[in-house]
Amino acid sequence: MFLFQTLELLRMVDTKAIGKRWEEMETDVLVKIFKELNMIQLTPVSLVCRSWRLACSDPFIWNTLDLGLLESNFIQTRALPFIWVDERSDRRLTRILRMAMALSCGNITTMIFHFNLYMKDEHLNYISERSPHVRRLVMPAWNRITRVGLVQAIRRWEDLESLTMPSIGHPSYIMEEISRSCKNFSHLKVMGTFDVHFASCIAMHLPKLKVLSLRCSIVTKEALLFILNCMVNLEVLNISHCLLLESLVSGRRQIRSELDQTIFQKASHMRDFLYCQSSSCIACRRMIEDEGLMRWYRYEAWFWRQDEVSSLDLGEYGRLFDKNCVDRLLSSDINF
Repeated sequence: MFLFQTLELLRMVDTKAIGKRWEEMETDVLVKIFKELNMIQLTPVSLVCRSWRLACSDPFIWNTLDLGLLESNFIQTRALPFIWVDERSDRRLTRILRMAMALSCGNITTMIFHFNLYMKDEHLNYISERSPHVRRLVMPAWNRITRVGLVQAIRRWEDLESLTMPSIGHPSYIMEEISRSCKNFSHLKVMGTFDVHFASCIAMHLPKLKVLSLRCSIVTKEALLFILNCMVNLEVLNISHCLLLESLVSGRRQIRSELDQTIFQKASHMRDFLYCQSSSCIACRRMIEDEGLMRWYRYEAWFWRQDEVSSLDLGEYGRLFDKNCVDRLLSSDINF
C-alpha cells in the first residue's frame, strides 16, 4: 500500500518532460519526494532498486531521528531502576531502531527520545555503533542504562555537541567522559534537580560550556551562584520556570519567589540570562503545583519539548516517526 502511494507521488512528476524513467530520476528529486514519507513507508520503497535505496538513506531525510512520540509501556517500582518495562515494548523499540539504523546508513546527527522511553544498554549500544556522527542527543530517561553503557556510547560519539539529560545523583563520570571524548561539546540541558554537586561537576569537567538550560527544574541558590561564579565561558543560562531553593540557617530550605540583585549582577557578563518566576506564567504555576518535579505526562505532548534557548528547543515532531507510525505500531504486532 505504501509503495503504491509512493508511485502515485512519482506520477505527479512529469517524467516525460525530463526524458527519464522513475528509476533513472536524479537522487535530489527522489529525496524531495521520499522526505514526505514516514519510516514505515520508506522501508518497502527502499527495496525497489538501488537508486531508490540511496535516496531513502539520504542525510536530508535522516539528519534527525525524532522518536518523541514513542513511549515505553512501563510501571514505576520502588527498587532500582525504579521502572519495569514490558518485554513487548522493548521488542517494539528494538524493531524500530533496527529499521532506522538500516535505512539511515549512519547519516543521523540528531536523536530525540521521549521522557518515558526507557532504553537499555543494548539499545544504546546498537545505535551508537551504527550512528557514529551524532552531534545532538535528547535522552531524558536513563533509568535502565548503566554507567558502562553511557560511557561506551559517549566514547563513540566524538562529534557530540549537545546533550539533554535527566538529573542524576553522580554526574561526574558522564561529564568527565564528555570532556575527554567530545571536544566540540557546548550545549547542556538538565531536566530534574540541580544542586551544587551537579554544578561543581560541570564547572570541573566542562569549563568551556557555552549554553546551559535548567528550564523547569529544582535549582538551589548555591548551585546557581556556583555556576555564575565559576563558569566564565558560559554565554547563555536558562533558569526559566525553575523552583529556586535557598538554604536557611536552621538547615531548612525555602522557595525564593524572586531573584536578588546579586544574581543579576553576576549574570551580567552573559549574552543571555533567561528567567521567569511569574505567577501569571502557566509553566511557573505548573512547577509549583508539581512541587518542582514536573509531571510532564499531565500536560500537552509538546510541552516538554520547549525551551527558551532556540538551539535546545525541539520544535515540531518530525515526519519520519509521525502519529501514523505510532498508531500502526500500537494496533499491530507485525514485524517490519
